[in-house]
Amino acid sequence: MKAVVMNGIGDTDVMEVVNHPEPVATPGHVLVEIAVAGVNFMDIGVRQGMAWTETANPKVLGVEGAGHVLAPGEGVTGFSAGDRVAWVYAPGSYAERISIPATALVKIPESIDDQTAASLMMQGLTASHFATDFYPVRPGDTALVHAAAGGVGLLLTQIIKLRGGRVIGRVSSRDKVEIAKQAGAEAVVVDTEGVFAEEVLRLTDGKGVDVVYDGSGPRTFKGSLDALRRSGTFCWYGPVLGGPGALDIMSLPKSIKIGYAVFSDHIQTPELLRAHTQQLFDWIQDGSLKVNIGGSYPLADAARAHADIASRRTIGKLLLIP
Repeated sequence: MKAVVMNGIGDTDVMEVVNHPEPVATPGHVLVEIAVAGVNFMDIGVRQGMAWTETANPKVLGVEGAGHVLAPGEGVTGFSAGDRVAWVYAPGSYAERISIPATALVKIPESIDDQTAASLMMQGLTASHFATDFYPVRPGDTALVHAAAGGVGLLLTQIIKLRGGRVIGRVSSRDKVEIAKQAGAEAVVVDTEGVFAEEVLRLTDGKGVDVVYDGSGPRTFKGSLDALRRSGTFCWYGPVLGGPGALDIMSLPKSIKIGYAVFSDHIQTPELLRAHTQQLFDWIQDGSLKVNIGGSYPLADAARAHADIASRRTIGKLLLIP
């Protein structure tokens, strides 16, 4: 089968499409034909040596996708050949087929297509964690959402609105303003230099926002602190762009609360994975939530997809089609 591997740590030139050994449905696993694989910043982090370092190269990239069951392994119940399934974390998803633990799979409703399901998994569950678990948004809350036209940002904005919150979005260019507003952002700040706090304070009558969701790297860290209200919450994510460096906790202003949010803490059991995914599917089905697919690429163009998402010029979700 075809798969995209990384031959070493580095830029996109370490990626290669190869003929890879066929996976098998081992006990407790399910053999899946992949229809769509999601492209995520996590994949770039792996390629750059930030994760999976214990696994020797070459190794198959990708963790997210959707497809259909070819065969359940020994001891697997609840899945049969032909079932449509999706997953948020199964290493080796940039491929035509994969063997996945049954506990990591969710069934896709008939009314939702494979591309929508794949687009919803990592970024949807991440947004769900941020707005319902890490900081449960309440009616009347105001949130600052960085990268508001990205895959996470668009979904996060919609979920905040569903919970009765108000969103101020930050985007990197004027051509992203309209898509952020369509998702529900009441105001959008265009900024590339990390100079946005003054405008956010103006938009909140000097009070600051209740919560900041910031995955934009160290350049925006100080501005996000300044944009918070007293006792506000700072949700930090996105390790690929780097962290803010060492923090002196006694130097943090305004009694703010700060934490690093990881989607896996939202779905630490199969029951939670399926419950939270079902909520996302329900919102898709009733029209409350929409995914924005910014680009679909053949599996052979995975390196180009990596370059495009890293450029920060893309909007919405990027997908690979085996």
